Amino acid sequence: MRILDGELTSVLERLENEALLRRVRIIRSAHGAEVEFDGRRMLMLSSNNYLDLAAHPAVKRAAIEAVERYGVGAAASRLVAGSIEPVHRLEQSLAHFKRVEAVLIFGSGYLANMGAISALVGPGDVVFSDEINHASLIDGCRVSRATVKVYRHRDAHHLKVLLEESADAGRRLIVTDSVFSMDGDLAPLAEIVELAGEFRAAVMVDEAHGIGVIGPGGRGLVAELGLENEIDVQVGTLSKALGAQGAYVGGSRVLINFLINRARCFIYTTGLAPALAAAAEAALHVMIDEPERIARLHANAAYMRAALTAAGFRLSPTESSILPVMIGSAQDALAMAEQLFDRGVYVVAIRPPPVPPNSARLRVTPTAGHSRADLDRAIAAFVESGREVGVI
Repeated sequence: MRILDGELTSVLERLENEALLRRVRIIRSAHGAEVEFDGRRMLMLSSNNYLDLAAHPAVKRAAIEAVERYGVGAAASRLVAGSIEPVHRLEQSLAHFKRVEAVLIFGSGYLANMGAISALVGPGDVVFSDEINHASLIDGCRVSRATVKVYRHRDAHHLKVLLEESADAGRRLIVTDSVFSMDGDLAPLAEIVELAGEFRAAVMVDEAHGIGVIGPGGRGLVAELGLENEIDVQVGTLSKALGAQGAYVGGSRVLINFLINRARCFIYTTGLAPALAAAAEAALHVMIDEPERIARLHANAAYMRAALTAAGFRLSPTESSILPVMIGSAQDALAMAEQLFDRGVYVVAIRPPPVPPNSARLRVTPTAGHSRADLDRAIAAFVESGREVGVI
């Protein structure tokens, strides 16, 4: 055995003993309210396909037409091989939707956050990050080489203390998710913006789980709070509510021009595939034209939240459609997920490190595509599985 393989095997064995080992499951169908796994139809309650657009006919048709006209790949970085038309159109549509001057498309939300933060701050600057921000924000802060100050989750007072301690910083940047993906709660954006004004700091908000879910027309928490002119950098993904892939950074034209010239994750990465850009734009228009999808998403989440709570499950306080069913130990969470899987319900156990020790949970995400019958079936499976594992 190779030396490296031997060392890695010991790590994998430890992870398995601690119920922290992860494996990839192969889905053999399009993502929707149900998916096919090993010949079985399963209720899918672990996807971010919030508005059920990943397999929408108009979205698929747009992708197919883009492949026919533009081919599959983007060939190189957009600065080298040029910017394929569907990507440019998508940027214009997103800028109009988000009511910002300009938008820049990245290959993923991870790349967008890494690219924006590392371009905007560096040595001599200070970046302030909520302690449970997404890993892409955390890693962007680390890569930037700026001083990183982590404030307690949603604690504006702690953020103020840290801002007061950084008077000598060259540039100050506050970064936060709008909707925290593992807890489903919301950032105190109004308080953050007020502090940013007081201490001359810029604000960057990742709306990955806010776009298509929260705010007027699904424009996110920033729009919900009327802060569109107060936030310097708005990030969002195309891979969740819009059902496609990629991400964007939105803001002033100056910001976007700066990122085009300084964001390494944009400069040195092949552009987004034309089919993905066309699909995302089509999904954006479906979302705008069919607001009932957002209403149905929230109705489904409220129904399932009430039923699971009534059955005796403990759900973390949530202000979005994300329902964290708190279990505690990683072993129990994994056992619960396996029981649900056996009953035809696909829910993944979220275990450390994405969440703190002893706070393992099932992250349940009903979508606009689920019927009331689907939800009742899932709730019954939860009750049976919870009793089997001893959670309720």
